[in-house]
Amino acid sequence: MAKQDKVGSVLVVGAGIGGMQASLDLAESGMKVYLVDNKSCIGGVMSQLDKTFPTNDCAMCTMAPRLVEIGRHKDIEIITLSDVESITGQPGHFSVTLKKRARYIDEEKCTGCGLCVTNCPVKNKIYILPDEEKIKITLEPEDEEKVKNVIREHKEKKGALMLILQSINAIYNYFPEKILHYISQELNFPLSLLFRIATFYNAFSLKPRGRHTINVCLGTTCYVKGSERIEDRLSEELSIAREETTKDLKFTLKSVRCIGCCSIAPVIMIDGKAYGHIKSREIPKILKDYK
Repeated sequence: MAKQDKVGSVLVVGAGIGGMQASLDLAESGMKVYLVDNKSCIGGVMSQLDKTFPTNDCAMCTMAPRLVEIGRHKDIEIITLSDVESITGQPGHFSVTLKKRARYIDEEKCTGCGLCVTNCPVKNKIYILPDEEKIKITLEPEDEEKVKNVIREHKEKKGALMLILQSINAIYNYFPEKILHYISQELNFPLSLLFRIATFYNAFSLKPRGRHTINVCLGTTCYVKGSERIEDRLSEELSIAREETTKDLKFTLKSVRCIGCCSIAPVIMIDGKAYGHIKSREIPKILKDYK
């Protein structure tokens, strides 16, 4: 019996790691493969993971070679932002109808620069309201003068928003919600952008913080030498838990993974000053200097 050439094509629904590998295997066997996913990119949940069970292998190290192969393979066509609407016909000979959602860009010309996201008119319509629909935010006269002075100082500089937020953080040691609303109003920046920045950087906070920040190193060397007991003693003396601030706004207790002072472990750092070889009994005396 003469060997028959492979004909036809294959539809793989779902572009997670399983769908990616199936597409590669099918394409290598000589089939034309259509890889369909309802997300804007392939990779699925695995692309969001750091490590994979049970070997703790790096998820991206596992995926990256497959991503490159799929992108280069002449017999694999990726169809994203698409849903299967209907399937008609018989096994081995059927037709599939897909509903493809619009990207509002020319995919052939896209370079992935991200400018479309920054200048998206739909996004602007969502976040930037017409003047007549905006709620006017007013501050206390003292706060308004401080914020206006900061805005005037940095408004015309490159990267003005970050400079303004850094200055506001230096004044209040955190971001009062009403002041973020006011900055959004004055600069016509989406409020969501300000909150995204405020929650991304560890130097910023949406909660009031103490005038003095105590960082307890919980890195391996400090932990082995008793930094956990040091942290417990600080919590006892200040009557607060980790990531909390005392009621008088004098102290905020935080932890860090490494201060870089392993030779003098265990270490705590208060306002940038390191205290090494520290003992629990020394905590009250050290805190007294800041009270």
